[in-house]
Amino acid sequence: MTTPPLISDIEKRRVFGIISHPDAGKTTLTEKLLLHGGAIREAGTVKARRSAKFATSDWMEIERQRGISVTSSVMQFHYRKKFISIMDTPGHNDFGEDTYRILTSVDSAVMVIDGAKGVEDQTRKLFAACRLRGIPIFTFINKLDRETKDPLELLSELEEVLGMPATAVTWPIGSGLNFQGVYDLVTCQLHLYKEARSLDLRVHGPEDPALESILTGYNLKTFREEMQLLKGAGNPLDQKQVAAGELTPVFFGSALADFGVTEFLHHFLEMSPPPQPRNTSSGKVCPEDPDFSGYIFKIQANMNPAHRDRLAFLRVCSGTFEKGMTATLSRTGKPVKLTQSIQLMANARNQAETAVAGDVIGIYDTGTYQIGDTLATGRELFAFEPLPTFPPELFALVRPRNTMKAKQFHKGVKQLAQEGAIQVYHNVYNEVILGAVGQLQFEVFQYRVEHEYHAPIRMTPLDYTLARWVPKEQEDKLKACLDSRSMLVYDRFERPLILFANLFTLRYFQERFPFAKLVDSLELTEGTL
Repeated sequence: MTTPPLISDIEKRRVFGIISHPDAGKTTLTEKLLLHGGAIREAGTVKARRSAKFATSDWMEIERQRGISVTSSVMQFHYRKKFISIMDTPGHNDFGEDTYRILTSVDSAVMVIDGAKGVEDQTRKLFAACRLRGIPIFTFINKLDRETKDPLELLSELEEVLGMPATAVTWPIGSGLNFQGVYDLVTCQLHLYKEARSLDLRVHGPEDPALESILTGYNLKTFREEMQLLKGAGNPLDQKQVAAGELTPVFFGSALADFGVTEFLHHFLEMSPPPQPRNTSSGKVCPEDPDFSGYIFKIQANMNPAHRDRLAFLRVCSGTFEKGMTATLSRTGKPVKLTQSIQLMANARNQAETAVAGDVIGIYDTGTYQIGDTLATGRELFAFEPLPTFPPELFALVRPRNTMKAKQFHKGVKQLAQEGAIQVYHNVYNEVILGAVGQLQFEVFQYRVEHEYHAPIRMTPLDYTLARWVPKEQEDKLKACLDSRSMLVYDRFERPLILFANLFTLRYFQERFPFAKLVDSLELTEGTL
């Protein structure tokens, strides 16, 4: 039976992911949230390479060198009696698969939009992934301290491009050099940017005479007109619609200047949901269920280069985790003892003695776990919904430059494949073939193998752009159907798949061999097909 204190602890949890197009300010917003939560003393910046200040979430050396996020990070802190877990995800499309996996572990998402650029390509893709799961989406329109699009135009763009109604919770007054602050439509507080003070407008609202000495000229007139438009034609703030993922609350501010972030955080903690039920192979698992359960959504090698460790990131979905407990690994049906567990703050770690539904912990992994694994106690075997794997579009043959480093090379390939950092295959000659969504994945793979495993490599691009899995029983028959424009390879689960030069080659193959069953995406579980 679930105890009231446990239910109270679960209600305090907030797990959310931050998504955006590259350079919209996602990592900067993450830093400011951590700063407000007391998790860090000084916000870093991914741009400040010369001063050696870096974003907390960008803990890998290559991230610090390039000033971009190339892997997801988990950061946790307490704020206003809530325990918050932030999932900072790579914004670059080349690392979309890592981001999609992270989004399966959250209960809500914060979408960061560059106020000057509006909704961009990667934003649309990540928004669609969130919408598919029905999770609440909160929008933070960033960089108001620079010149931006008209806020009404941005609101309209959100609705037209993303297809979801939007409602303003805070509203900007001007932008760039003319930026004077944001107005909170819920609390009726006007927060002034340059004067660093707030004005209470609960009595007269935007028509308050006091504004005439503060917002002069164009800004005052425009602000009052926009408030009238929002009052007459704007969408009302409906908490049920927000919780159902059918309405996105919109906030304005500047993450870099740390303005509008506090108001966003306060409203977000009030509106965002606590841990939610999860689907499994045997029905739903609720957070308040007494039996422990959780699943591994990420594996990261070499978070501590001095120890060459591997961590499996576990999202606790029900019950209570206790250090030293024994749980069943559903994939194998075997018990595993969870003796070493930590709480995460990017690459920093503290021992985790207990955890409840909604917590994210790291479990030291010696090669036992795979992405998508379910751990549970006290019930028949079941598995949480499997995580998808996506067909890559770029392929390369990779070999160690120095045969004396072959052992380190194969160890690096194996561990990075288990992370899901890149897709790894082998052909009938047991040569290593990499598959990636974008070129940057190859570059990060090469950097990590050479710097973390000290195995220089030689990478040769292959002229294939499509991958399709095939049933094991068709493998021998299909071998005789291949030509120079197709290649049979095997993934890390030894499932056969065919690489095709292009879409024309694929369609020609299907016409010639209609019996072939070709699958373009598989659930990330061993034994599929």
